[in-house]
Amino acid sequence: MARGMFGRLVSATGVLAAMMVLGAGLAPAAHAAPPPLREESPAAAPKASAKPTSLEISGTDANKIVIQQADRPELFQRVLGEVNWLSGAEPTTNKPKADKLGPKYTITVLAGEKATQLYDLYPLASGGPRAFRPEKQPAGRKSAGWFYGRLTMSESLRVSGVPLKEKPDVVSGGIGGGIGEKVDSTELDPVAVGSDVFSQMRRLFLINVAVLLVVLAGLGGVAFLIRRRV
Repeated sequence: MARGMFGRLVSATGVLAAMMVLGAGLAPAAHAAPPPLREESPAAAPKASAKPTSLEISGTDANKIVIQQADRPELFQRVLGEVNWLSGAEPTTNKPKADKLGPKYTITVLAGEKATQLYDLYPLASGGPRAFRPEKQPAGRKSAGWFYGRLTMSESLRVSGVPLKEKPDVVSGGIGGGIGEKVDSTELDPVAVGSDVFSQMRRLFLINVAVLLVVLAGLGGVAFLIRRRV
């Protein structure tokens, strides 16, 4: 009897094993090893803006002047410093009268053979040097604007070859945005300066009035709601 039971147990075990093998063969593909994940190529890094390599200066009383960084690095950096900060700066003044500007010199910044920036400089403008950023730029568009130039503008252009009188007393380096440490009072235009100051004060006054009106409207609304609930 024990031998019969042992035989039936072995037979049952064999049938169970066969069923497991058959089940493994018919198992869905989901049990198979997953395919290797494809490596996603990393996102391409944004291209850095091309670095300036040369400058071109042109004007009504000056032939075209080209300054290569490789040939004259110190002069290149000096002249580039007169205009490079204008790219992202906010305008600091209004357009002066045409008869107060003096001669115009245009500086074009190039990266390789491609022009990237363009600015008009007025080193002899009444009240101090001025710079203008045209809306249409070689590499796109920017908001047009007028700026006070650096006091070193005239000397930087002169040593580049522009026919201007020497000004050895200007502050070395200057201050970007126009205001230097030493200004000859005879070169300042009180009317132009006063007009700029008045314009800025008027803008500040209008902003304050607008804020006050908003506050009063808010207080009036709160008072109205409280009165309705009472």
